Amino acid sequence: MADTNLKVRLILYNKGNILLLRQKKSLGGNYTLVGGTIENTEYALSALIREAEEEAGLLLKAEDLQLAHVLHKLTKSKGHRMTLYFKATVWDGKIKTGEPNKFKDVSWFSLENLPPNLSDTVRHVLQEYREGRMYSEFKG
Repeated sequence: MADTNLKVRLILYNKGNILLLRQKKSLGGNYTLVGGTIENTEYALSALIREAEEEAGLLLKAEDLQLAHVLHKLTKSKGHRMTLYFKATVWDGKIKTGEPNKFKDVSWFSLENLPPNLSDTVRHVLQEYREGRMYSEFKG
């Protein structure tokens, strides 16, 4: 039976910009959104709140998160990955690179001027989201 995993990602806005993490070169070196895997004992919002603090020093509240997009993707091993993208404009904490073993830095980018080495999946999701679609499938 194919594996299925659930993930969460954060689209954090501030003055027309979004927050992106840059992976270490050994992990691809691309920019990506804050987030990760929903663990067996978690619900989506608590997983995102945990990941945001671990990865970027962000302190989020569930009531400030709004579902923005759902992505269904097939994995290389023919499994399924469902990712729930939540948007927020309110947070506390000091933004920092919280997992230096995975990420090189964290930066704000204009939606009009995203970095060229943005992961294909994130580029796809941001385009779908900006066009008002709540669901998409990625065949990249």
